[in-house]
Amino acid sequence: QVQLVESGGGLVQPGGSLRLSCAASGSIFSSAAMGWYRQAPGKQRELVALITRGFSTNYADSVKCRFTISRDNAKNTVYLQMNSLKPEDTAVYYCKMTTTTYGVMDYWGKGTLVTVSS
Repeated sequence: QVQLVESGGGLVQPGGSLRLSCAASGSIFSSAAMGWYRQAPGKQRELVALITRGFSTNYADSVKCRFTISRDNAKNTVYLQMNSLKPEDTAVYYCKMTTTTYGVMDYWGKGTLVTVSS
């Protein structure tokens, strides 16, 4: 059973930075694709950034050039560095793991709240 635990959320002023972390249990992290998603109040959950097991990355247009996703397979952890934060980045941020070891399976963390406000 995979467990994902996000951390690093909090209150930050516009223009500030935060780094989110997502630590995964188990032994399949290095073979999984990892993603960060977010859900703002009253809105649907949306993709923020993805990183494949081969370290290829993809970003939502709204965060390109501001956010950076990375992974450390030795620590079973994926990161989201968020710079130049805007009020519209306020949301609960979720980590997702997608594995294909035993067929396609998705695992979600419980989320961490990011609030961008002055």
